[in-house]
Parts: sequence; C-alpha cells; structure tokens
Amino acid sequence: MPTRERARFINSLSGFKSANLIATQDKQGNTNVAIFSSVVHLGASPALVGFIMRPDTGQRHTLDNIIETQVYTINQVSEAFYQQAHQTSARYPIEESEFEMAGLECGYIDNVPFVKESSLKFVVKLKEILPIALNNTQMVIGEISHVLCEESAIKEDGYIDIEALQTVAISGLDSYHSSQRLSRLSYAKPDSPLHQVEASK
Repeated sequence: MPTRERARFINSLSGFKSANLIATQDKQGNTNVAIFSSVVHLGASPALVGFIMRPDTGQRHTLDNIIETQVYTINQVSEAFYQQAHQTSARYPIEESEFEMAGLECGYIDNVPFVKESSLKFVVKLKEILPIALNNTQMVIGEISHVLCEESAIKEDGYIDIEALQTVAISGLDSYHSSQRLSRLSYAKPDSPLHQVEASK
C-alpha cells in the first residue's frame, strides 16, 4: 500500500480510541498542546496513565517539555471543540503556541497548563519512559496528581459519565465520533447473573 493509505488503514484497525489533548510548557514558559489518541489506563493505585510518543522526527515539543519539567496535563476532547483539537496536530514551530494557533484557552494549575474548554482534565507527573525498540516509539508513563471534572458527571460509585461531558472518540487518524451508551453492567462473577447498573447512580 502507499504510505499514507497504509497508515490510515492500520490506524483504523484498533477501532474507537479516546481523544485527548496533552498540554505542556518548557522552562521558558512556551506552551504546547497536541492531540493524542493513544492515552491508556495503566493502574488505579497508584493512578497511572500512559501514552505513545511517535518516533523522533526532530520536533517533539510535547516529549521535550515533559522531560524538562516532569509534569503535563491530559485533557479530554468534547464535541464543542474537537475541530480546534484536531488543528493541534499541525506542526507549529516552538515559538508558536498551539493554544493560540488553534483557538484554545490556556489555564494553569500548579503552573502546569491545561485546556480550559475541556470538562475533564488531570495533572500528570512523569514516572517512566519506556522505549519500544520494534518501531522506535516510546511509552510515556505518569501518575495522576490532580483531577478537574464537572461534579455532576461523577456518580456515587466513582464512575465518571464521560458521555454526559460529550466526550468524543477518534477512529483512524482523523474521524471523530460521539458515543451512545448501551448500558452499565454489574461486576461479573461466575455464580451471579449480570444486571444493569442504574445510570443515575
């Protein structure tokens, strides 16, 4: 396959992925924000998340800033600003902030930038970077230290209703989707039938 067609095809195979903006800044105060579809949950205690950094192309402002400052935020993308979020995938020079170029508003918590438009964002402290020799990518692993979320979306049992926040998903490299919940199901046990969990709880 031609390179671009192959990239679209292979990227589509894994189905829906979360859409997140990773916000960073360097020690000179230059902010950066970039869209990622590879953020994954790694553990609840400690609260760890990871994402995949592409091979080194000479311009990796997100990774450089994370290594320099050891902190960053992950900001979920919602329907209200997914087009601006997509624009952050453009390759801007380091002196041009994607916040400004894409029309996003920057806020700060403990001097770490975040996306004000996002209804669910969290501060992450760098813990480990694992090189993946097979394709020269890297998994960046961090621990969540702060969470900013609309309180109405947090249910009694700790579940966050991301659909209520109008969070979007990505398929392939450039297709954005809203979601519709089928149901929440009870914890699966060998000797107990499944039942639906009330959405209001």
